[in-house]
Amino acid sequence: MASSGFFVICLLHSVIALTCGAMMMFYTKEISVFGHGQEIASKLQGSTPHDELLIQTSDSFSGLLLFVVGFLLFMVAFVEDIKFQSFFAKGCVLLHLLMAVWRVYFMMKLEDVAGDLPRQVIGDIVLALSWVLFLVYSWREKYD
Repeated sequence: MASSGFFVICLLHSVIALTCGAMMMFYTKEISVFGHGQEIASKLQGSTPHDELLIQTSDSFSGLLLFVVGFLLFMVAFVEDIKFQSFFAKGCVLLHLLMAVWRVYFMMKLEDVAGDLPRQVIGDIVLALSWVLFLVYSWREKYD
């Protein structure tokens, strides 16, 4: 029997990834201002037209990648194999925790965005915890 918790968590993560990816692709400057503030966002835009184009292209491709991840999560939500769900959830926990470690290790070196670090690391940990809760729930379901 497949878990409805897996379906819900996958859909939730899918909506988050699809929304953030689309916003990154089409509203790069606005998202940067919203996330970092006007002063830091202007620093992150680049100082020459070539830098601006390169950064905007990079942000758009990052958004496209996130959009694709959201689409894949949507497709995975419909998989009903319990073993796959458990394997996938463990991989997602690992991925989110590695992302938090990456942020701490690399973003602390960038003083302009270091102020956003706690908020982003907490977000990564909360996303990982959603998968941990699924694993605990499915473990409880399995052994009760």
